[in-house]
Amino acid sequence: MNIKRMLRLGVGQLGTYSPRPVFLRHLQPNNHLCKQALPKISIVVHSFNQGRFIEATLQSIINQRYPNLELIVVDGGSTDNTISVKKKYEAHITWWVSEPDSGQTETINKGFIRSPGEIMAWINSDDLAAPKAIHQVVDYFVKHPETQVVYGNRILNNEDNLEIGRWILPRQSNRELKWADFVPQETLYWTRKAWNLTGARLDESFRFAMDWDFLLRLSAKQIDTHHLPLFLGLFRIHLQQKISSQMLSIAQQEIRETLRRKLGFQSSWRQLILNTTPFLLAAKTQELSFKLGLNRNVKT
Repeated sequence: MNIKRMLRLGVGQLGTYSPRPVFLRHLQPNNHLCKQALPKISIVVHSFNQGRFIEATLQSIINQRYPNLELIVVDGGSTDNTISVKKKYEAHITWWVSEPDSGQTETINKGFIRSPGEIMAWINSDDLAAPKAIHQVVDYFVKHPETQVVYGNRILNNEDNLEIGRWILPRQSNRELKWADFVPQETLYWTRKAWNLTGARLDESFRFAMDWDFLLRLSAKQIDTHHLPLFLGLFRIHLQQKISSQMLSIAQQEIRETLRRKLGFQSSWRQLILNTTPFLLAAKTQELSFKLGLNRNVKT
């Protein structure tokens, strides 16, 4: 057993081990609900020149065969093969458009304006919904009608669809959320009620931190965000994504601005580290328990 590798922190990292096939062993969702009783779920996929990956993204959603799914695809005017891929799946897509816009946040808002679903989510065109994720999320919402927001654990995969890491998370409290966002966006689902209470749109002044800003607005409305011990999404690491390009500097600026807005002052890196370390240590404990087979709460 490689002790050094086991002790390496997984959460917050973009890969911690050599590529290997993705393995998920999902429990079957509860099928006590009839088709007519299943709530409509609206999933927006936003894209721009991700023709290499978007087919896998669409398949990961469509192949779950959730009977009350509304799939909306909004493209920012791609010039690669993205449009031909979308046309291939038109029978499964409720609405799609391809036209220039100001960036992904406007693209996502454009999709949600068209969506009437009771449960909502967006997935980037290079990420994936984990098998059975939609059924498991809906099952939880139906069993816990007071819940308005949920998220789960994340698997990191590479350009060749091989797994390179996992984020096994504890629940992130609202206090910790003020300092950092460790909620995997591709695993986040919420109700229409929560969306309307927070203004029914993402803040288009953000290009990267719009999901963190959305979570903070949920917190400001005293809306609890529940963590499900399930792998609900796969986050793809590749050279073309924004987080690994020259746009990283803009992301850092948005992080600093979000911290300033929420805290009311410009925090130092030392303050940030001090306030996020307890969460990261708790995450490492969860991860070690999972690797050693001791954490039975985490479902694979």
